[in-house]
Amino acid sequence: MEHAATKPSKPSSNISEIVSKFAKVCKLRSIGVFPSENTNHHHRHRHHHSYRDPNDNTPPLGEDSSDATEETECDNEKIHPQPVEVLSRSNVYGDREIMKLFDVVSALKLAYVQLQEAHIPYNPDKIIAADELVVARLEALCKIKRACKERQFTNKAKFDSSASSHLRKEIQFSGMLLEELKSQVKSKNSEILRLRQELQDLELGNMGMVEKMRQLSLEKKNASVLGITTLEDAFEAASRSIHDFAKPLISLMKASGWDLDLAAKSIEDVVVYSKRPHKKYVFEAYIARRMFYGFASKCYNVEVVMRFDDPIDALAEYPNSDFAKFCAEKYLLVVHPMLEASFFGNLDHRTFVLSGKHPRTPFYQIFAKMAKWIWVLQGIAASIDPKAKAFTVHRGSKFSDTYMESVEEPMERAAVDEEQATLKVELMVMPGFKIGETLLKSRVYLSGLKS
Repeated sequence: MEHAATKPSKPSSNISEIVSKFAKVCKLRSIGVFPSENTNHHHRHRHHHSYRDPNDNTPPLGEDSSDATEETECDNEKIHPQPVEVLSRSNVYGDREIMKLFDVVSALKLAYVQLQEAHIPYNPDKIIAADELVVARLEALCKIKRACKERQFTNKAKFDSSASSHLRKEIQFSGMLLEELKSQVKSKNSEILRLRQELQDLELGNMGMVEKMRQLSLEKKNASVLGITTLEDAFEAASRSIHDFAKPLISLMKASGWDLDLAAKSIEDVVVYSKRPHKKYVFEAYIARRMFYGFASKCYNVEVVMRFDDPIDALAEYPNSDFAKFCAEKYLLVVHPMLEASFFGNLDHRTFVLSGKHPRTPFYQIFAKMAKWIWVLQGIAASIDPKAKAFTVHRGSKFSDTYMESVEEPMERAAVDEEQATLKVELMVMPGFKIGETLLKSRVYLSGLKS
């Protein structure tokens, strides 16, 4: 008896602690009870009331009046609670797991009821058995809890795996999109290079057209300002300037000991001169051929040069102009190095010209004046007619008053068989020009003239 009284002391303390905690959890308003369990419950309930003191109005341990009333009302009806939370979770765990949970909770409450019944009358063996049953039901609840956690972890792992797979697909798709964008960028860069080249070609074409328009505008402007009269004046000035340059050239040749007859013969060896002084024309013809060599019908603004009385001033102010280049080129072509060396004892003029400079000496000033009028003549001719041409007359050609004029005024002409003698060209001193409808006659030296 002593053993029976002391043995349940430890379980009782544990049980009372469990009961105090579990009573709060299991104190539900209603719970479903299977018929078999319900019959046992009511049987135990009647057995419990058979040992009660009729005069004792206190309800059994762990039961209150509300619970007794609810159980009495539910004797003939099976009640299934429907909390909103449980229904929402059924979508996650499934109806099967929910039913299992209800079964375990119902069994736990029955075990709790048996534990209460074992206290009145006090039965240590039944208390121990009921205690073990409660613990078993609690372990079953813990097992369900662990299963739920494991399921949640598995679902989370599956979700993470699915998310990782989705992320990999997104990365793969983004990689493919990146490669496509790189290809498009490469194609666009090629297109940009092509368009840049096309733009550069168009800009060059536009520059060419602008230059042509400028030339046409300059031609129209010069044509309106520089007429035929100006052209004829420039032709006469160019012819006189050639004559003016030939005079000091011949004088320097004489002073330097040159044989003029031999020099004239080296230029034209078959010309018949009516007078010895007429040999000067062969030197003028030589200078004219050199100065008009490569005659180009190119329009340029001659007014810039014409406004200078001294062409050296124009060369000094515009050392890189077309006129400066023309002077340098023609000087090197007309004045041979042997002539210059014999005239001055050095080649300083030539050295200056080759370095892009122009010496301010009397000899070079006369040459620059001649170069100025020939350059102006070409510019005016091109401004009036871009297709202007120079024409030459060969020795032995029949004299034509339409295309030629004599450098010497014929004072008298020899008659042959009482008819006017036929005049022949011995030497062309100055070429002629065909400019639009205007004809500038070439200047020639004729045979058959008497002094």
